[in-house]
Amino acid sequence: MDEVTGDWTVERAEEFLREQAIPVRLACHTRGGGLWMLSLWYRYREGRLECATGANAKVVDYLENDPAVAFEISTNHPPYRGVRGAGTATVAPDEDKAVLRSLVERYLGGTDSPLAESLLSPDREEVRIAVDIERAYTWDFTERMDDASNASDGDESE
Repeated sequence: MDEVTGDWTVERAEEFLREQAIPVRLACHTRGGGLWMLSLWYRYREGRLECATGANAKVVDYLENDPAVAFEISTNHPPYRGVRGAGTATVAPDEDKAVLRSLVERYLGGTDSPLAESLLSPDREEVRIAVDIERAYTWDFTERMDDASNASDGDESE
């Protein structure tokens, strides 16, 4: 990610992407030309978003046909802030489930849970989706939502 518009510098946007453990909302085109959106766990490394999913997931077929994507990573509670943009996705095998294992540790805090064991099962074939970010826009409503964020302190329910 070389250039960012909006409220943050590239450095601040990268810091946000590294720190947040909230899913990326990823949009792409279906083979029929329709739109498809899904949420995936991600990690940010060297200017790209990296996700993992099952090799037989619909999104894999869609991205192999048309690699153009849009994405958004944003907070769900006030003050709202985040990064959205567009890029190009590539799909490749997730050798030894390295990306998936990293994501499980990031989002679940470790690999010692039934969900982690299920995801990391040797029977599952995983792929890595890497999104090279071509343009990004950031927003941060912290100042203008000060009252809203104070009212929601301690309330994490949706």
